[in-house]
Order: sequence, then structure tokens, then C-alpha cells
Amino acid sequence: MSPVPYLQFAGITKFFGALPVVAAPFNLTIARQNFVAFLGPSGCGKTTLMRMVGGLDLPSAGAILLEGAPVGGPDRRRGMVFQSYSSFPWLTVEQNVMFGMKYRDDLLPAQKRERAAHYLNLVGLRDFGPSFPNRISGGMRQRVAIARTLAAGSEILLMDEPFGALDAQLREELQVELRRIQTEDAKTIIFVTHDVEEAVFLADRVIVFSPRPAVIRADIDITAILGGARDLGTRDGAEFFGLRTEILHMLRSAHAEVS
Repeated sequence: MSPVPYLQFAGITKFFGALPVVAAPFNLTIARQNFVAFLGPSGCGKTTLMRMVGGLDLPSAGAILLEGAPVGGPDRRRGMVFQSYSSFPWLTVEQNVMFGMKYRDDLLPAQKRERAAHYLNLVGLRDFGPSFPNRISGGMRQRVAIARTLAAGSEILLMDEPFGALDAQLREELQVELRRIQTEDAKTIIFVTHDVEEAVFLADRVIVFSPRPAVIRADIDITAILGGARDLGTRDGAEFFGLRTEILHMLRSAHAEVS
């Protein structure tokens, strides 16, 4: 008997009113601990699909299955990191991270502090635990959000353009950090972006969507081409440039078909 897929979009359809957002039937399987980027034009439905995994939206038909069971509302197995800096200004950095474990009755207070320290160290904020969010940069606040989601015990990270509001240099730095974090603390990640270079640099696998209603134009195994170890020098390689160009042409062709 074949193993049950870890995360599965099974025959999904999604409508907003009479308008289809996701073309039926939409099927996709994501393996455990795989970093998958959803790439496509604005409004194509990629964020809607991610929100359905998080339990923030429901399919009109079909189901999202996690280890064979339909997902319900939000829970700590599926954590979300948004573009906006979602920290609590009245709490310190450490307290913000510990807030993600607020409802974990299986952890003692000392264990929560240990987990907070571990994940703050993992995201490079070991010395900023006592600081308040208004005393740190925007990039640091995004690291706090990532640490809080990891500390909560999330198996799946759902990241909706989390670096979109950052300047180009800081965005590159956090992309490198996220690759490092995934190497050290592997999670299943769905990363929504419309930035081709970001998708190719970060992901093990890139799903390229058409304009709305969303259908899959390409499913590309990036790791098979670039390998798993990435640094800023990766962007200068011929393989990276080739992938970037191929995907850009794909997106431009899709846009021309609907223009």
C-alpha cells in the first residue's frame, strides 16, 4: 500500500461569489520538510490556497488533507508568518516568542523559556530578548515572528510574502537566514511570493501558477538543479540565471494569453 501523502490538495475548487479563484479540480501533494514556493502574478490565487492550508479559508469543493485527515480551523501544527510585522509592542522580544506557546499545557514555564531562547538564537536574536519591538529593525521583527511560529511547535510554516516590505539588501539577508534555519530546523514551508529570484533562491520546489483562476503551469524541482546549499553567490551561477529566465518567460507567456 502506498504511503499517505503528508500534505495534499485533493480536488480543490474555490469561488468568491461567482468568480473562480482556483480552477477545478486542483490537485497537489507536498512532502514533509519540503520548502515549496508558490509563484505567480498578483491575484492568481496562491495566497488563497495557502490560507486554506492554515484553516483561514475553506475550499468550495474538495479538501486539504494533512497526513490523510481533513484540516479544520487554525492550530499550532500550521503557523503563519505574514508580510506585516505581527509583534505585540507591549511585550519584549522574548515575551513575543513565548506568546506563541501560551496555550501549550504540555510545557512547563521553564521549558517555554528554554524553547524561546533556542529559537531566538536560531534566528540570530539571542541578545535581543529583553528589547521591545519598537527598539529593533523591521527585519528583526520578522525574525521574531518566525521564532514565535517555530517555538509554538508548528510543523508547517505558511509564509505570505514575509519579506515584501523590506529593502532589497535586508531582504537578501533574511532569505539567506531562512535557508540556514530550514537546514538546521527543517519544517514543511509554503512560501507565497511573486518574486521569481526569491522563489528560485529559497525553495526546494517552485510551483508556477497561471493568472486567475489558478492552474499549475509548472512544478520545478529546484534542488535537483541548484542543490540544497545556497548562498548569495548562488545567484551569480548559470543554473540560477537559466531557471530565473525560464520562469520569467513562462509568466510573461501566461500573462500574454489573458491580455
